[in-house]
Amino acid sequence: MEIIGRKHEQELLHNCQTSGKPEFVAVYGRRRVGKTYLVKQFFADQFDFYTTGIYEGTREEQLTFFCKQLTLYSHTTYPVVDNWFDAFDLLKSHLMQLKKKKRITVFIDEMPWLDTPKSRFIKAFELFWNSWGAQQANLMLIVCGSATTWMTHKLIGSKGGLHNRITQQIHLAPFNLRETEEFLTAKGIRYNRYQIVENYMVMGGTPYYLDLLRPQYSMSQNIDQLFFAPNAPLREEYNLLFRSLFNDAEIYKKIVEAIGKKAKGMTLAEIKKTLRLGDSGRLSEVIDNLCNCDIIQKYYAFGKKQKDAIYQLTDQYTLFYLHFIKGQNSRDEHQWSNMLDSPQRTAWSGYAFEQVCMHHIPQIKRQLGIAGVLTNVCSWNVSDGSSHEQIDLVIDRRDGVVNLCEIKYARAPYTLSAQYINHMNERMETFREKTKTRKALHLTMITTYGLKPNQYSGMVQSEVIMDHLFT
Repeated sequence: MEIIGRKHEQELLHNCQTSGKPEFVAVYGRRRVGKTYLVKQFFADQFDFYTTGIYEGTREEQLTFFCKQLTLYSHTTYPVVDNWFDAFDLLKSHLMQLKKKKRITVFIDEMPWLDTPKSRFIKAFELFWNSWGAQQANLMLIVCGSATTWMTHKLIGSKGGLHNRITQQIHLAPFNLRETEEFLTAKGIRYNRYQIVENYMVMGGTPYYLDLLRPQYSMSQNIDQLFFAPNAPLREEYNLLFRSLFNDAEIYKKIVEAIGKKAKGMTLAEIKKTLRLGDSGRLSEVIDNLCNCDIIQKYYAFGKKQKDAIYQLTDQYTLFYLHFIKGQNSRDEHQWSNMLDSPQRTAWSGYAFEQVCMHHIPQIKRQLGIAGVLTNVCSWNVSDGSSHEQIDLVIDRRDGVVNLCEIKYARAPYTLSAQYINHMNERMETFREKTKTRKALHLTMITTYGLKPNQYSGMVQSEVIMDHLFT
């Protein structure tokens, strides 16, 4: 299959490939997002040297495979060495034999796994790049890793010998809805857009998960097969995901599970209080790492300061897992098909669709005709003890307008009632009163199939429907 989407990332790789100077490219992103696939497909698997880290491998195992790969690519027998300084000396010797090539391409995949305890891998790699690699005008080195915290702290954000050595960093995010549709079409899966959105609500735009879908099954049957059938391949993915991303996975899971229980999200202080965590510096680091891995997202409530940031669980797979799999003892292998109209699924679908919309803010802005307008995307809620008011999505615009967005997930055009419109008008007045904003307030509805025309639908200033999220 050809590369689906990733146009910007391919352009970056092409620019580095043709730059005529030494390039050190770091590709990072969450597990299963297609980092290795992108690099291998772009270069048609034609490398002058390729190796990969071994998950939970020992230093000896990592070095043995590294040296075997050198032998494979050089057609020369290299001895297995016992330290990384010698290993990179051997790599340098191999590459020097290719110095007349127009471009030398080296790909080190899953680099964080090579950095085993006390291996001094980073020191050896620093020496290799700083003393030799960075002076080779025809060398392009691509490194890749799922352990995003390692990639951002030890490599991209290095304060040591690799500080500012990366010439191009590529953060590979999950597919958006348009790319997901292209991927499914290429696989011969003919879902309508409502089904694609539902699929996105379950597993996000993670290419590996999408590749597990089978054309002969319906959408619901696929979910049953992947999550609820005996030996379902995605049932244990949650633990594997966190173990591959973080060394101390348990604290990360605790924080994610706490945030996942609050639809409106949590502040740093609320997370700390809920989990009784003492070290706020450590908590901030964990939160930043979760944001970098696209598992949670950071928002600000309208009119609030930066220290009042709100964190929401936005990884669709994790959200689905926590709602329907973790702690559940059901043995119904057709659980998803059998709970079509259950209250649990209805409650989840509303929140999950909100998160789909959060992942497609550029598309929403494009439909509203404000793609070029500077905006701040935030949330808003207020409680006075007896009542609670919340607006799903607030788009605060530099042009003097605030879009107050109501998000509704439905199987048919949404019908506005007099009661609903009155409630929204009251909510808008409460918003103006509490925030003291002088900007114009526009009521915006984001729905699957739009609004059913009636005497109230004209009171909505703007609409965004499901199809607009695919643009």
